[in-house]
Amino acid sequence: MKKKSLALVLALAMIVVCVVGGTLAWLTATTGSVTNTFTYGDINITLAESENLDLKMIPGYTIDKDPKVTVLAGSEKCYLFVKVAESDNFDSFMTYDMATGWTQGDGTDIPSNVYYREVETSTANQEFGVLKDNQVTVSGDVTKTMLNDLTVNTYPTLTFTAYACQFMKNNTENFTPAQAWENVPKA
Repeated sequence: MKKKSLALVLALAMIVVCVVGGTLAWLTATTGSVTNTFTYGDINITLAESENLDLKMIPGYTIDKDPKVTVLAGSEKCYLFVKVAESDNFDSFMTYDMATGWTQGDGTDIPSNVYYREVETSTANQEFGVLKDNQVTVSGDVTKTMLNDLTVNTYPTLTFTAYACQFMKNNTENFTPAQAWENVPKA
């Protein structure tokens, strides 16, 4: 009888364990995935001017010259630079003024023939004229002899090159204009 009682107790214990084990439920939870796709910021600029400009020098006349720098849509906030290179004899023949909004380099950290401005990011292209009134002026002191003495190799020239550098050094610090100028690759 002892064996039957022991078997009965064991059978009942097994039933209790199965019933209790079967009714236990563990609390669990699962989240969906979060994927971070990292893209990049960029700055894109163009420099252009009208084609077929009449660049004949006539003493006292103004000549249409309309270089424009465009910061393309979606570009990051940046410093925009324009370097203006004059031929050695340019000042003997012509003058020009820069368009408003440009700051001239100090001649130390930024050369005096480099002009710059801050440009905010935008969803639209942003165009900036370089020369005031889109013109240069031929000096009234230019003589026919001076003009006749010019050759193809000595004609006065005015060359523009545009550069851009991101405005922010990191999340909390801005570049200074001089630091930004130092960063741009120069040709």
